[in-house]
Amino acid sequence: MKRDRLKVVRVIARLNIGGPAIHTVLLTKFLEPQRFESFLVAGVEGVGEGSMSDWAAAQGVVPIIIPELGREINLVADLKVLFKLYRLFRREKPDIVHTHTAKAGFAGRLAARLAGTPIVIHTFHGHVFHGYFNPWKTRLFIFIEQMLAHLSTRIITISPLQRQEILNFGIASPDKILIIPLGFDLDPFFTCQTGRDWLRAELALGAEVKLVGIVARLTAIKNHHLFFEAAALVHQRCQNVHFVVVGDGELRAELEQYVAALQLERVAHFLGWRQDMPAIYAGLDLVVLTSNNEGTPVTLIEAQATGCPVVATAVGGVPDIVTDGQTGYLVPPNDAEALAKAILKVLADDSGSMGRTARQVVAEQFTISRLVRDMEQLYTELRGK
Repeated sequence: MKRDRLKVVRVIARLNIGGPAIHTVLLTKFLEPQRFESFLVAGVEGVGEGSMSDWAAAQGVVPIIIPELGREINLVADLKVLFKLYRLFRREKPDIVHTHTAKAGFAGRLAARLAGTPIVIHTFHGHVFHGYFNPWKTRLFIFIEQMLAHLSTRIITISPLQRQEILNFGIASPDKILIIPLGFDLDPFFTCQTGRDWLRAELALGAEVKLVGIVARLTAIKNHHLFFEAAALVHQRCQNVHFVVVGDGELRAELEQYVAALQLERVAHFLGWRQDMPAIYAGLDLVVLTSNNEGTPVTLIEAQATGCPVVATAVGGVPDIVTDGQTGYLVPPNDAEALAKAILKVLADDSGSMGRTARQVVAEQFTISRLVRDMEQLYTELRGK
């Protein structure tokens, strides 16, 4: 006998700062309570990653914490995770287990099937199939995902290009892989009234200074070294440009040393993690992303929602949210000269037309209401089969 409400248990490895955490919290919060009963399960964040737990609590979402469910692979800890999730699923008897991120996708899908959960869904927010590991380990992870696909009722990708990548790696058949783009509560970014002078006042800079920002974890895959290589080229050609780094991570000390080696200390500002991101974006003239691999980067969506133009490497799902020459500029990965030229091109354009176009596109495609509607429809259809 079917329950009146669908019970959904959502599992994510950790609520570190970024798109997957925002996505899972908002879905848990906004699914129609008369039709869905939602729980969120999460692990703990690593050192320097930054946590969104307080933000989640402010949204009324307090996850069930499994301390062993984190980023690193550890056989003993992973077996504990598997057992704890199995026991949770047996007790709660969810109609749907929906996993997010690789570690949660592995343990969550396996535990769900062992517990007899009828519907198991996994969302790829990104993937680790290039840019992370050596070829042998990469092939191992692809094989694991191919096996896990057999345990999945559906696999969700968050952009057309990401879906094609997953298909190219042979993870699953086309009929099993869906596209459901991300969705966010973008009102704080659409309505932010803070002007560009606010951030310059904090940094003790004049109004004439241009600010180019990057918002990302300080980790290898984000390739901040490329950002600073391009910054050095820009600085040679335009002295009134400063560079703002928002985020933290294991590479901070190394990146600060790299900035010193490039003699950029006077024009580079490390702000760490910030809670006032709408105001930060509103104070920047340009947001840059230099990743070697991406899913759908939330930082570019948020920046465009404030009307801030963007320049990004054309990797993963980035071209699905940045139309080159219209809503921003795309450059090849690891090409500092191309990145510097694109930055200077944006800074030389005072019309603001690119930012306005990007803002309109984001408002049409990436709202939380659209995401919730798409997900509720999928859950309902799968339950009816």
